[in-house]
Amino acid sequence: MSQAIKALPKWMEVTDEGVTVTLKYPIDVTDVKTDKLFMRAPCVRDLRAANAAANGDDDKREMVMFASLTQVGENDLVALKLVDHARLQAGYFRLVSDE
Repeated sequence: MSQAIKALPKWMEVTDEGVTVTLKYPIDVTDVKTDKLFMRAPCVRDLRAANAAANGDDDKREMVMFASLTQVGENDLVALKLVDHARLQAGYFRLVSDE
């Protein structure tokens, strides 16, 4: 018996290249207001670099990883509202899932 794959939320678009997340609250990225962030699919190199930069700090590792995958600076990402941070996390987990 196969399980139905959960439908994607309206704010998430997944492609072979990565995921686009529509933000509920737009942010400034290098002084440009945006309501969408594209996150490319991660590779082992990304994880290794984030682990090295984080020095054991899980929050730092996630920010380094997200900054690398979105090409958005950490200082811009920390301005995300929590709902949009959760959306970015959901997009990341969609990319690393085997479904």
